[in-house]
Amino acid sequence: QAQLVESGGGLVQAGGSLRLSCAASGRPYSRYHMGWFRQAPGKERDLVAPITRRGGSTTYADAVKGRITISRDNTKNTVYLQMKSLRPEDTAVYYCNAQKTWPLRGTGDWGQGTQVTVSS
Repeated sequence: QAQLVESGGGLVQAGGSLRLSCAASGRPYSRYHMGWFRQAPGKERDLVAPITRRGGSTTYADAVKGRITISRDNTKNTVYLQMKSLRPEDTAVYYCNAQKTWPLRGTGDWGQGTQVTVSS
């Protein structure tokens, strides 16, 4: 059964750091492009950072450039999102996504999400 499981969210003060993980199983996810989206209350789900199958290419939303790094370890079937200098506006549910085609458009498989709350 295909499954993406996010972890690592939580409550952090502004300026703090978190590392999110997405553990993938049930499909050959090393063949999938993957990425992180986030959805704040009352807002649409937006792409934060995608990464290609082998990790050779990444992009970042303007709002997070310089503060967030996406990476993947295909030997562990895991994608990471390292976040630093967190701001209250980063508060959202963060979702892992896997898709066969590039660029990521929010199709494919989704995880259940992990809540990130940044207090001021």
